[in-house]
Amino acid sequence: MKELLLLRHILKRPRSVARARRGAPRLRRLAPAAWLAAPLLAALLLPLAVVPLRGGQQPVPPAVLQATPAPAPPGTAAAEAPQPEVSVYLSQSGQIETLPLEDYVSGVLAAEMPADFELEALKAQAVAARTFIARRLLAGDHSGVPVPEADVSDTVSHQAYISQAVLERDWASGSKRAGLAKLRRAVLETRGIIMTYKGQPITASFFASSGGYTENSEDYWNAAVPYLRSVASPWEQQITPNLAVTYTFSNAELRSKLALTVKELPAAANLAASGKTLQVSSSSSAGLPAEVISLTAGHRIKEISIGGTVFTGREVREKLGLRSSQFTWKRKDGKVLITTYGNGHGVGMSQWGANGMAKQGSTATQILKHYYSGVSFTGISTLLKK
Repeated sequence: MKELLLLRHILKRPRSVARARRGAPRLRRLAPAAWLAAPLLAALLLPLAVVPLRGGQQPVPPAVLQATPAPAPPGTAAAEAPQPEVSVYLSQSGQIETLPLEDYVSGVLAAEMPADFELEALKAQAVAARTFIARRLLAGDHSGVPVPEADVSDTVSHQAYISQAVLERDWASGSKRAGLAKLRRAVLETRGIIMTYKGQPITASFFASSGGYTENSEDYWNAAVPYLRSVASPWEQQITPNLAVTYTFSNAELRSKLALTVKELPAAANLAASGKTLQVSSSSSAGLPAEVISLTAGHRIKEISIGGTVFTGREVREKLGLRSSQFTWKRKDGKVLITTYGNGHGVGMSQWGANGMAKQGSTATQILKHYYSGVSFTGISTLLKK
């Protein structure tokens, strides 16, 4: 309780980074944005005339590649118009940084995607990041934030974020300067644009890389979301570092992490992938069987029985600290070797897949339309006016 009172006292003091909210009404903070989103929205929507086949590598006509306008020059009305503000809880310092929406998106982009990714991939990520926070702002959602004064935290519980102070200190000069300029260009060229489904901002989930397919939302979370459908994502296969990673566990580690008794743990089993089915063979008659019960639409493990105990693929991933729930399992020399494919929960946009699509000529619009089924694009100012 003392810590909470101290934190509140700190937040009430004027700071360059942390700023007191003083009970400011949300309607004031979320005053309708007046920037000119219409030209950018039109440019973003133009490429929808050509949508690649899912899982394919359809070339993009040159006219589509030229649809994105150049950044607006400094001092224009679009650059100076007021924006919604975002208050970010900085987990390392315990401070709150309040800043304009587009500056927040730049901080997220710097934290979530390498600056050397293709510009169209960065633009897709910028739209996803803006959509994520727009949904929270419009709903007044403060879930998962340690203090009620903040809208969001700077961790992967929401979106990773690099503060403006750190960007100015570590990025604005030196080797990262060009990268920061590229990130800010991606934000500017998508300024104010978010994804919607039936008129509402979507849950724009994303992850690092897939093993070839994304997941249906209900196969990782509990709810089926119409725009978070499993789609093919082959583009990251040749460009993602450490696409396949092998973990080695002792029997004791597996017993502890999976809460299995010695009797329940298979003494020897080989688990290998074969197309859409996984098969298990035991090399010892004394061992208990491990068997994959089912796979998800995204080719990840949905349910697996180990020594008679049934786990979901997500449970195994989280209990063992794996990168993905798409994995193979085998025993060798008394150890269990688990090889994962891809990195992350698998729902929504694959970041490395987006970069692979951009390398082959896809626009940000085409990337987003591939990974988020049936979405539309709108300016956030349109929703704030309602």
